[in-house]
This record gives sequence, C-alpha cells and structure tokens, in this order.
Amino acid sequence: MQLRAGLSELTAFLAIAEHRSFRAAARQLGVSPPALSHAIRSLEENLNVRLFNRTTRSVALTAAGEHLLRRVGPALTDLQDGINEVASVGDRPSGSIRISAAEAGARPLIRHVLPAFLARYPDIHVEIVVDTRLVDIVADGFDAGIRILEDIPRDMVAVKFGPDLRFAAVASPEYLSGRELPRTPQDLNNHRCIRFRFLSGALYRWELEHHGSSASVDVNGPMTLGNTNLMVDAALAGIGIAWVPDYHVTEHLAAGRLVRLLPEWSPALPGLCLYYPANRHPPAALSLFSQAVRDWANAQSD
Repeated sequence: MQLRAGLSELTAFLAIAEHRSFRAAARQLGVSPPALSHAIRSLEENLNVRLFNRTTRSVALTAAGEHLLRRVGPALTDLQDGINEVASVGDRPSGSIRISAAEAGARPLIRHVLPAFLARYPDIHVEIVVDTRLVDIVADGFDAGIRILEDIPRDMVAVKFGPDLRFAAVASPEYLSGRELPRTPQDLNNHRCIRFRFLSGALYRWELEHHGSSASVDVNGPMTLGNTNLMVDAALAGIGIAWVPDYHVTEHLAAGRLVRLLPEWSPALPGLCLYYPANRHPPAALSLFSQAVRDWANAQSD
C-alpha cells in the first residue's frame, strides 16, 4: 500500500495543530504561510478528508484531524527526538524541550537552573507554557511538566526540586483593622476572601489541616482571580484574605505588609517536581535538563 502522506506534510500538520495558527506554524518551520497552506491542501487531498476548519480568525481540528493527531503525533515526536539525539552525539547537544507548568512552578528553574543550563547548551531550546490546568503532557504534546508531587500521575518519572509546600492565609493590617481574627477555618465564612478559579472553570476550595483534622472551605468574597501573584496584590490592597503558597508572601510577612492567619491550619504538601513519561526514552535534551534539575536540588539539600 502506497504511503499517502509525506514527512514534510505531516510535520506541517503537527505544527499547525500545536499552534492552532498557520502563521505561527509557518514561523516555527521557517516557511511562508502560502507554502504551508499548500502542504495541508495536498495532505487533505491525498487523505481525502478535511483536517482543519479554518476561518479568518481561528483554526480548529476536525474530528479526522484530531484522530490523525492522536495517531501520528507521538510517532513524529519520537522521530524528531531520534534525530536530535543523533545530532547531540557530538560536543554540542541540541533539541527542544516543551514544558507545561504553573507560573510559580516555573519560576525557581528560570531563576536558578536555566541560566547556567542554556549557557552550557546553547543549541537546546526550552519552551515553558504556563497553564494552571493539570494537563495530560503526553496527549498535549509536552516533553515534561512541573507540578507538586501529589498531582503527578504514577506512570511518570518525577524529579523533586522544591521544599515541601505550605499554603498561608494572609491579609493586610488595613483589612484586619476593626475585624475579629479568624480562629477556626469556619470563621473564614465571616470574612471577605479572594477566590481562585482554574482555567477549567473549577473554583479552588481552601484545604486546611491541623493535627489530623481537616477542613475544606468553600469561601466567599468580592473577587475571584486566576493568578496567584494577583491574589497577593489583592491582599496587599486590603480587598480580603488570600490563600496562597507561603513562598509568595515571605517578604511581605517579614515586612509587616501582610499578616498570617490560622498558621496552625496550614498543611504541608510534597514540593515541586519536574516530571516526564516513564515508559518513553527521554530525548537527549530532556535527559540533560532533568539531570541539571537533580544536581541543583541536591546542592540545595546539602
């Protein structure tokens, strides 16, 4: 049976599916948008199916396109990884690493690992896609992810690089002036709280714990945000109480700009990890990066 799709056409298809944009995919591949459109038309004609629904403002996969992406996406990624590994045999390892992470998870590696790593390996490119959703890194085409340990699927290799994570309920002195301090998690219902909403649409419930007792509080308040840094800003502005990872507010607490509430109810969670599939041989670039993360984490624990 004759192969009805060439490698260049499938590569073009994968780039458009990833970016949901012909123009962005063309920039990535270094070709013109008309040339990319021609490649996709040729692929669609050869397969006798439409792969994308295109308007002047959006590009979306059809059902056939989704099916093709699921089947050929991993194979093309493995092929590109193999090519990058061969290219990395010499003295200048190359390749790309695409990572899904929340902003707070990416920040320590950007500050402490990536400067030296990228200086040492100038031909390796790292892309970090910030997302609060717990994405399926394999299905969504990522090489790795960064999340807290308890959120990582069991079929993944996890490289822990952060200390145990604690959340803190914080508010400004201005907000607390004239108000009774909360003594129990239930007292939060009498306060104005700053809520967090995931991109999935779900609202985050505050999970508190003290000496084996736990409380899940669906707080109320005047504001809902989808960014932890903005929640800290809102607390500093006196809007209400925020529930955030304590490393976001360490300096503000020390300076007295924020006050910690219910400190005995702050649970400890396993820290941040870089993770990637255990059942796939990692690309050379990812292997080097994961080792750099391990080395930095080990240096912090010494």
